[in-house]
This record gives sequence, structure tokens and C-alpha cells, in this order.
Amino acid sequence: MMGTSLYLPVVILLMQCSPSVPVTVTTNRHKVEVEEHKDAVLSCIFYTEKDQQPRIEWKKKGKDVSFVFFGGKFRGPFEGRATIEGATVTLKKVTQEDAGEYRCEISAPKDSVNLGETNVTLKVLVPPQTPLCEIPSSAVTGSVVQLSCRDQHSIPPATYSWYKDNQPMNPPRHSNATYLINSRTGVLEFKSVAKEDTGRYSCLASNGVGLPKMCEAKHMTIEDVNITAIVATVLGVFLAVLICGCGGFLLQRNGFFSRHRGRSNVNYIPPPQEPQDFKHTQSFML
Repeated sequence: MMGTSLYLPVVILLMQCSPSVPVTVTTNRHKVEVEEHKDAVLSCIFYTEKDQQPRIEWKKKGKDVSFVFFGGKFRGPFEGRATIEGATVTLKKVTQEDAGEYRCEISAPKDSVNLGETNVTLKVLVPPQTPLCEIPSSAVTGSVVQLSCRDQHSIPPATYSWYKDNQPMNPPRHSNATYLINSRTGVLEFKSVAKEDTGRYSCLASNGVGLPKMCEAKHMTIEDVNITAIVATVLGVFLAVLICGCGGFLLQRNGFFSRHRGRSNVNYIPPPQEPQDFKHTQSFML
């Protein structure tokens, strides 16, 4: 008993000297990712030293800091579409406008450290939209041909795969392949198309959010170069130029252009004189 009585004052002294915990604020998820049009939970957990009714505020950072929750109610675009439990906020049916960085602030005036805060970043994910595909309707053998596929709205950015006649085109693994596929940019490039490349092409966009989307398939025809038609056209143009040149040379040699330049107008009739001028001439002669 005497030993216990000796230790008791020491324990009491240690309890009195032990520092009390000031207000602390934390979160169980600093980065929140949620699909568009679904609910997002922004957690905020706090502990206070003495103050049992601290002031809770939520703000959203941007060009300017705007209030989300202040004075016990939601503000601006969050009014009527958000709830709070403790200090944790739930945003209903989020859109891209809700994406950004949020700050939870707890103010406890009675505590020795009376302000604490934590940050939460919200990323709103957007599933792929139907990609825009540019597929030429025809090309000639041996030419370089590019097919493009792009979805500008998906978050994170989509990756792309190509199909020919409803069959997937695997990215080539050797350097002498006849085509290249860039899954990040969505470009399918043929280094030198052949007639065997004729077919219906389509592109699939996916980003792991929602369902992948495919553009409408379009037919591309590869045709041989018509050498006969090209040669006939060149010869026709050459003959036309040759005939025009020879004809002009012969006309110039026979003096056709010089005769026409030196010929006077024999049919020229001078304008009749005015009657007053005629009378004046007569009176002057007399």
C-alpha cells in the first residue's frame, strides 16, 4: 500500500503535464474518382481538444475560392444537391463542373490550436463517346493512306483499336509490317496500300469507364493505277500543244499577223461637216 501511495502523486502529475490534443483534421481519401452522373463522397474527419461544436466549412479552389458549405448550409450550385454528415460531404450526380480541389476547414475557437484543414481532389470520369472516324472511300495501290479515330470528351483519354470487316487488327510487332496502329492517337497508317487492303473499317474507343464505343464502319476501295489512261491523257495534251504551236508558226511565217497589223481601214467615211462650218468657209473665200 505504501508503495502504491508513493507512485500515485507521480501518475497524477504526469496526467496534468501531458499535452492535450489540439484540433486535427484529416481525410480517408485525398483523391476521389467517380463516374459522371454518380455521387461523390468527400470525407473530412476531425478531432477537437475542447470545442464540441466547431465551425465546419467546405471551399472549392479555382481561379477564385468559392464556398461549398458555409454557415450551416450549402451555397451556390451545391445548394439542394449535396448532403453533410459530421464534416463529410456527399455531392449528388456530379458533372465535369464539379471536378477540382476541395478544402475542409474546421475552426475550434476553444482549442489551443483553433484551425485545421485537409484537401480532397475530385476527378470526374467520363466514358467514351462515339469516336469521329475519317476513312477515305478509295485510294490507289502503292500510296500512303491514313485513317484517323478520335474521341475528345472521354476522361481519362481513350485508347483506340481498329477493325477490318468486323475482325480486330492486331498492332504489328515487326518492322516490315504493311501498316501501323497508334493506340493513343487513333491513327491507322498504311505505308503502301495494296488491293488486299480493300474492306470495311471501323474504330473502337475505350477508357475503362462505361462501355466502349465504335464508329460506323466505312468501306475503303484500293484500285490499281490506270497506266493506259494516264499515258493517253499525256499524249493528248502533248499533241494539242504541238498542233497549236505548229499552226501559230505557219501563220506567222506566211505573214498573216503582219498583214493584219499593217492593213488600213479602206471603208472609213469621215464624219459630215456641220452646216455652220460650211457657210463660214464660203464667206471666208469671198
